[in-house]
Amino acid sequence: MRLSRYFLPVLKETPSEAQIVSHRLMLRAGMIRQQAAGIYSWLPLGYKVLKKVEQIVHEEQQRAGHIPLLMPTLQSADLWRESGRYDDYGEEMLRITDRHGRDMLYGPTNEEMITDIFRSYVRSYKDLPLTLYHIQWKFRDEVRPRFGVMRGREFLMKDGYNFDLTVEDALHAYNRHLVSYIRTYERMGLQAIPMRADSGPIGGDDTHEFLVLADTGESEVFYDAAVTDIKLGKREIDYDSHEACHAVMEEFTSLYARTDETHDAALFEQVPEERRRVARGIEVGQIFFFGTKYSEVMGATVQGPDGKPTPVQMGSHGIGVSRLLGALIEANHDDKGIIWPEGVTPFHVGIVNLKQGDAEADGACEALYKSFEALGLEPLYDDRDERAGGKFATMDIIGLPWRITVGPRGLKNGVVEVTSRRTGESEELTPELAIAKIAKIYADL
Repeated sequence: MRLSRYFLPVLKETPSEAQIVSHRLMLRAGMIRQQAAGIYSWLPLGYKVLKKVEQIVHEEQQRAGHIPLLMPTLQSADLWRESGRYDDYGEEMLRITDRHGRDMLYGPTNEEMITDIFRSYVRSYKDLPLTLYHIQWKFRDEVRPRFGVMRGREFLMKDGYNFDLTVEDALHAYNRHLVSYIRTYERMGLQAIPMRADSGPIGGDDTHEFLVLADTGESEVFYDAAVTDIKLGKREIDYDSHEACHAVMEEFTSLYARTDETHDAALFEQVPEERRRVARGIEVGQIFFFGTKYSEVMGATVQGPDGKPTPVQMGSHGIGVSRLLGALIEANHDDKGIIWPEGVTPFHVGIVNLKQGDAEADGACEALYKSFEALGLEPLYDDRDERAGGKFATMDIIGLPWRITVGPRGLKNGVVEVTSRRTGESEELTPELAIAKIAKIYADL
């Protein structure tokens, strides 16, 4: 993409409504525009990152054996009355009446609808285990939406639902989701710590939230500092193996890590004092096991091995896809702007032409641009007739992890300048070596 042809409405001033870093930088970088309280348009740059995050979520869900589908945003109130949640859910649910007087709602979650789909088609235990998921827009009518996409009313969410014959199999699904979530966040350059949490209106006894540590987090968290040293890395996990998934579950949850709702002061005191930490965290996902809470009341049964109808064991598992963008920025920024991790950057590299209109500089930039495209990478070429300072400021605010600066002086020596957005360090390389360096960085992800 060439910046002269792109829609990137970067703001020089910080909007007054922005209270936290991620909200401020998303507005300034031209990623989002507020349309109503807690409701945003996703402008091209923001939408591009959103799709990158969504793609990683899809890839890791399917790697774990989960099957994608798509359910509608509007749901019948009758399903929620059947489960008993229609009146219990509260004022966060946006209730709607259509022209025929039928009660509808804008879905805040999909337990009822997925259970209805399951009971309509699955009859035998031989069709289990089964995990279905989708990535869809949700709506929760927050009393005070704030912090941009971090606590909006409309948000994009991945929610998945497992159906299993036994408690043991359902707990394996729980562990399998935990493993896949950790891998998902690590691919985005985030450390999200699984913490024992409260189930809230979803229900169930077993639940973990995944929290990214940040000063602006809404939740107070208590944890053993040693938990931050655990990484999944690139090790291969057999998602069909109960033992392998349970081992990862134990590794990541045996140390103390809890949100304020489930904090146990006596247990926390058993953590060595030098490792006790109290901080704030941003919730970016949650997994639940709730057994037969929905399947019993909604008749989601299968014929078991003994020929008798058996209610399936269920769980639900969510990732806040749009919220993740706010969390990523909260964890990756400086006073100049965003610093995208390579895994989610909207463009892989920025090309800055210091002297637009100079034949040699223009030619070198075009050659770099075409070379990156040929390698399957996406460059953003700042080909505007602007001052160098303005071009650098734009690259800094939008946060591309790598920048190549091209100017007549360097080209006389056969080099361009490669700069890391995260460290600020620069080095002069030939164009060929600059291309090879950037290509290797992304090949190693």
